[in-house]
Amino acid sequence: MRHADFERVYKQGRRHFSTHMTVFYLGRAEGEELRVGFTVGRVLGGAVERNRMKRRLRESVRLTRPEAGISADVVINPKKSLRTAEFSDLLTEVSRTFEVIAQKLAERPAVKHSPRPDRT
Repeated sequence: MRHADFERVYKQGRRHFSTHMTVFYLGRAEGEELRVGFTVGRVLGGAVERNRMKRRLRESVRLTRPEAGISADVVINPKKSLRTAEFSDLLTEVSRTFEVIAQKLAERPAVKHSPRPDRT
């Protein structure tokens, strides 16, 4: 995902709050794949801590990613509590988040986004 995609998700998307993260999501056109991005700010620690958080989040998304059915852009913003969270708790939380996103997007039809021309 590009910076513009992150901005669109933040501005037009919805939020889901959980214990160790805040998740922003925005439906995509039907048939498009699920895209997941991470935003880990400096306030959460030094580079080593932030990279460790991203690695744990990537692995939890890889292990719990739904097979099909979700067409959305998802941005995960971890909280400081993620640093000390058990990985099994993180897996459960990410899995539950995908369930909630799928349920919420099923209630509201996917939004078709017109492609934006590249600015030069």
